[in-house]
Amino acid sequence: MGSRSGIIEVLTADHREIQRLFDRIRSSSPGGDERGALVEQVSIRLVRHFTVERECLYPALRRYLPDGGARAERRIGGQRRIEELLTSLESLEADSERFGHLLLSLLTRVTEHVVEEEQLLLPRLQALCPADVLRDLGDKARRAEASAPTRPRPGAPGSAPLTRATAQVWGPWDRLRDLVTRRGRP
Repeated sequence: MGSRSGIIEVLTADHREIQRLFDRIRSSSPGGDERGALVEQVSIRLVRHFTVERECLYPALRRYLPDGGARAERRIGGQRRIEELLTSLESLEADSERFGHLLLSLLTRVTEHVVEEEQLLLPRLQALCPADVLRDLGDKARRAEASAPTRPRPGAPGSAPLTRATAQVWGPWDRLRDLVTRRGRP
């Protein structure tokens, strides 16, 4: 299946890509078309990342971490709040004052998401989950990301089976809409 890196490497690579997009947003002109397109790119990456977490990471947390169920539910709630911010940002012009405030809130929440995941959850999962399971989850994560939706839906189901089922419908539809509307491109 190509690379056999595990889910931890897949998720941390996503985090780095999202961080690079945030760095580009910080260096872009406030209110410019480029900033709006970059926020759309962040939205696409985050929605796909969250799909992978719901389908692959959270079931593993529930299985291998003693408090994994509660942590997964709390993180799904945090993802919903981030998706609400993304939905609001996409409805605003990049030069509005509210856009700037929401963008700052998005940066803060995503940073908190990444820090908790990389400093607390992933090390615990790596310590408690067999290496072959982590590698298999990495393969599953790559497949999930390839078919994942690209548009935020804060009310979408959080369970792995429902996320997988809805991704099969929304994923292709979102990618077609993104192509037609040139979403994420200046």
